[in-house]
Amino acid sequence: MHFEFEEFESPEDIFVYMSTMAPPMKSMLPINSYRGYIFSMIPLNPTTGDSYLIIYTKGKIGEKLLEFDMNMKKYRPVETADRADKIYFVVLTPKRNTIADAAIKELEKST
Repeated sequence: MHFEFEEFESPEDIFVYMSTMAPPMKSMLPINSYRGYIFSMIPLNPTTGDSYLIIYTKGKIGEKLLEFDMNMKKYRPVETADRADKIYFVVLTPKRNTIADAAIKELEKST
């Protein structure tokens, strides 16, 4: 497996990045909070799945659903995704993620 990394200063920066990549009308996006990192894994080669871009920052997010306001560059935990003018992030906190484990190992080895 091959990983490319792009580090950001804050979760908000990752949310801006992800929001600009989202297809139109796609207001629900996944984000991972795992082993001290907040990140998203973007397949660079969707057909083989062996190459990923990992956009990340260090930190944790415990909430399950976040509402992100792109104009204010702020997020807040919510119970429901009910506003069409906002982007929502579903926070995934797996017990174990072998692809993320491999990426984190490579990232920590390179720093």
